[in-house]
Amino acid sequence: MSCTISCGIRRRDILVAGAVLMACVGLSMHAHAQAADFPTRPIQLVVAAPAGGPSDAVARMLAEDMAKMLGQAVIVDNKPGAGGAIAADAVARAAPDGHTLLLSWIGNATNQTLLPRQALDINRDFLHITQVVSGANVLVARPGVAGSLRELLLLAKAQPAKLSYASAGNGSSGHLAMEMLKQRAGVSLVHIPYRGGALALNDLLGGQVDLMFLNQDAVMPYVRSGRLVALAISSSARNAQLAEVPTVAESGFPGFEATAWAGLSAPRGTPDAVVQRLHAAALKVLQGPFRTKQEAIGAQVVGSTPAQYAAFVRSETDKWAVVIKTAGIRPD
Repeated sequence: MSCTISCGIRRRDILVAGAVLMACVGLSMHAHAQAADFPTRPIQLVVAAPAGGPSDAVARMLAEDMAKMLGQAVIVDNKPGAGGAIAADAVARAAPDGHTLLLSWIGNATNQTLLPRQALDINRDFLHITQVVSGANVLVARPGVAGSLRELLLLAKAQPAKLSYASAGNGSSGHLAMEMLKQRAGVSLVHIPYRGGALALNDLLGGQVDLMFLNQDAVMPYVRSGRLVALAISSSARNAQLAEVPTVAESGFPGFEATAWAGLSAPRGTPDAVVQRLHAAALKVLQGPFRTKQEAIGAQVVGSTPAQYAAFVRSETDKWAVVIKTAGIRPD
């Protein structure tokens, strides 16, 4: 009797185990089939910036080369507004099949604190594929203000709230970089936010404001012509395009790093095989002409793994949350 029951149980366990194994094999085969077939139609790359800006330029260059790798058109879809929340929301709501991607950027990480009521979470609602580029901000001043970061900070401490700095708007990468420097150095500067980096730069060149952190490619021509003085660069290491400019970190603030960055992300639920296919294609692109063009303007081409990029986005979210909360920054 007991043997009959025991044997019956063993047969049932074997059948269940077999069914589970077949299901796993089926899922694995389905995943491989998805990767082999992907993409089956044009891919939409959503960008949280208007056409013509730096992020749009990165997206279009990336899209052109990715299309060659994947055998399908990659169409850039510009959805500016709300600090990148509109673009991110559109991608998060898309079918998780790899045919709708986000050019994720620093704004997605800072929005977690700047827009606390948004339902979207860049760390929860997306699968991160790879970091594409990282661009340093350069601390520049109008001539006559200061010749070095040390000189600038001594002046700021001697005359609190006298010097003014421009930014591309509340919560922009340049604004956050300056706020982090202010917090680390213990100085007071007057913030003048603009609606875009071009307007801010124009007033800096005109002498209406004293300083600003701005993307390296935007300020290089003016530094080289002598119209602006480069005091420090916000990356962790010096940049070959402005090799004579020290980093903020080596100027007395170890660990200081404040860069603008961008990468590729997909809606959560996108099959791992599809993510890996996109990752492999992106890495090939980043080793080609894309790298040469980006490095020529001072950008760093990255090419991280999905796990590395996910960890990086999380670390940026946490780092800027401290700066934003300490400074009491609110979006425009």
